[in-house]
Amino acid sequence: MPDLSTQRFIAHFDLDSFFVSVERLKNKDLIGKPVIVGGSGDRGVVAACSYETRAFGVHSAMPIKQARKLCPQAIGVRGDFESYSHYSRLVTSIIHERVPVLEKASIDEFYIDLTGMDRFFGCSQFTKELKQTIVKETGLPISYALASNKLISKIATNEVKPDGQIEVKHGQEKQFLAPLGIDRMPGIGQKTAEMLRQMGIFTLKALSETNLPLLEIRFGKSGADLQRRACGIDDSPVVPYSERKSISTENTFQSDTLDVDFLQSELVRMTEKIAFLLRQKKKLSGCITVKLRYADFSTETKQAVVSYTAADHVILTTVKELFQKIYNPRLQVRLIGVKLSHLVHGEYQMDIFAGVTEKMRLYEALDEIRNRFGEKSVLRAIGMHKP
Repeated sequence: MPDLSTQRFIAHFDLDSFFVSVERLKNKDLIGKPVIVGGSGDRGVVAACSYETRAFGVHSAMPIKQARKLCPQAIGVRGDFESYSHYSRLVTSIIHERVPVLEKASIDEFYIDLTGMDRFFGCSQFTKELKQTIVKETGLPISYALASNKLISKIATNEVKPDGQIEVKHGQEKQFLAPLGIDRMPGIGQKTAEMLRQMGIFTLKALSETNLPLLEIRFGKSGADLQRRACGIDDSPVVPYSERKSISTENTFQSDTLDVDFLQSELVRMTEKIAFLLRQKKKLSGCITVKLRYADFSTETKQAVVSYTAADHVILTTVKELFQKIYNPRLQVRLIGVKLSHLVHGEYQMDIFAGVTEKMRLYEALDEIRNRFGEKSVLRAIGMHKP
């Protein structure tokens, strides 16, 4: 008998075609029809698409123009990231208040560590009921898998979407993975998959049985990791989700100041800095805070919950609004700070359908320059203002 005290129970919940599902809640006429969520112009990309559209070869990040050629009958929706952020937070709260450990992996994806809960009322029954609760309280379809680790649960969820559920029993991980193609493994991209196929490796079973030294010759140290994962071995923990996770920066001035132009330039510089860091970490922020400390050491802070974003111009607009609400022009300022919190994993490309494709491309170019020459190599002119 296996030692049940050492067994982990990890569930992976994934909202099905999340953006499309939210749009269908708002417009019932979209149900059952091919839908593309993305920019309205030909230069945009697909932010999300329905399963009916995927049948024609359409996928996320595909140029809108190409998607329309593949599925001309698809209904285009510009998208409403405010609604998506709202429903993401709603699902998060439903799960958070019911489970011991929750990791919010992205705006529509969650890992739950249920280890130990099987002693009381059974993890299988709990996950079924949690899914039912989410569907009932939000109207959104969701799929899940229950397994011994994060890797298996994620792969299994992808295998049963949409509106599916599955449990991979302990000891059956390798058997479950065996028939799957190597491209089903998270972390194996097109380049790695092509290299594996050139070696005659097409399934995860074949990868798990390949001579390890051969893999290490071809892939270096990552060869051993590829084989471990193909065997269903994954010890990565579920990282507890916390609204307190944040990226922040503060500046205490050498001398107190009344120069509002200087303060605003500092806000721009600091916002650019932490927005850059946010994108480097592939995160989105859902809450923005501005802090001012005056010469008498009194401190004022103001925060705003926003639609998840990592775009400078979106964050900066809110930063300036918050600053105006707490700034007292009669008092000298000693310290100023900006904080981004409520962080979730996600690409800032998700803002593309909001009509800011060109800005996103600009950010990519600027970030590449900063990566090569340092974060101070490119700044807005106002952010270079000196007192």
